[in-house]
Amino acid sequence: MAEDIKILNEGYVGDIKGGLRPTMRLTVMGIVHKNAKSMVVSVACQPEEDKEGDVGLQVTISFGEKAVLRNARLEGKWGPSEYALSYFPFTAGEPFKMEILCEHQQFRILVDGQPLCGFTHRLKHLASLNSLRIMGDLQLTKVA
Repeated sequence: MAEDIKILNEGYVGDIKGGLRPTMRLTVMGIVHKNAKSMVVSVACQPEEDKEGDVGLQVTISFGEKAVLRNARLEGKWGPSEYALSYFPFTAGEPFKMEILCEHQQFRILVDGQPLCGFTHRLKHLASLNSLRIMGDLQLTKVA
């Protein structure tokens, strides 16, 4: 899964060995900063932030708006954001465990073991998703 940890100034970048496939689970554990504004978790086709590169799933957590936006970028273009939630699971200064489950039709996102939302695959070639990027107002404690 996400190995070869590289901590960059702008965050964490890890390789997803062999690319993403159904039944895989990506786990991100960390502690939200006390004055957090946002965090971003992306499952992408290249490790560097490339303005044209495909992103199969980008989860943007906005603390001010108590929102969790999901989107994908295909051939350099972002699609419509999805943001419907039944609850906002993140608390400033508190630890969290986010799991991204890759299923055949969608990503399923859980936080602290509770289902948060789903995101239907827009990028159909899942194996091309070989990079996990995490940035924002958090201290990572584990990525797997």
